[in-house]
Amino acid sequence: MNGAKIKKKNLIIMYFALLFLFIPKKAFAMHIMEGFLPIEWSLFWWGVTLPSLIIGLRSIKKRVKEHPELKMMLGISGAFAFVLSALKIPSVTGSSSHPTGVGLGAVLFGPATMSVVGFVVLLFQALLLAHGGITTLGANAFSMAVVGPAISYLIYKGTNKLGLSFSVAVFLAAALGDLGTYVVTSFQLALAFPSEVGGIMASFAKFSSIFAVTQIPLAISEGLLTVVIMNVLTKYNLQALKLLHVLSKEEGR
Repeated sequence: MNGAKIKKKNLIIMYFALLFLFIPKKAFAMHIMEGFLPIEWSLFWWGVTLPSLIIGLRSIKKRVKEHPELKMMLGISGAFAFVLSALKIPSVTGSSSHPTGVGLGAVLFGPATMSVVGFVVLLFQALLLAHGGITTLGANAFSMAVVGPAISYLIYKGTNKLGLSFSVAVFLAAALGDLGTYVVTSFQLALAFPSEVGGIMASFAKFSSIFAVTQIPLAISEGLLTVVIMNVLTKYNLQALKLLHVLSKEEGR
């Protein structure tokens, strides 16, 4: 019993440490900002994102009903994504570079759950921090809350099958999920603003090359930080990771 209390205490401390150590003091930039996308593209991305949110809500409801003790872990995943994705570096006009933080939750809960968590994170940032916007929320959610977690999850499962170590699998999942988000964002901007010479592909090449300068170092940093957090969870909340089937039988011993 004492051990369970200590684990819960450590998780709470880590939760608030993430909030207070990494939360930015001032908002300098945004995701794709409010009003930047033409209305037809804003509506399109909302329509593409909504099915994932419906599936994600059902997934969360089922998971929490079966294992109420996982609520704290779900909260940590949301806090991690919130504070990391709020750290902005101005990049492409109308957008920005930043860590996404969704790789952690994708590894723990899968992409369906993280689509909802990521959506809520982006909604709070739009309303409270002026990062992103409501009209562009569908586009931002599709890249960061739908595609990013899906890539992280697939990378993690794939690297596990290849026999790579737990830390390497987590690092690659978080880093490549981050980069995947920005590939999609570049494509979204290219679709909305094709180049007069070369069309969509020329525009995509321009946006993605600008993003790469800031995003590659950020992705590496996010991968390393996610490994640190996962190692802490492995040490202090191994039972939850077993419930989530994150660790193999050998690793969970």
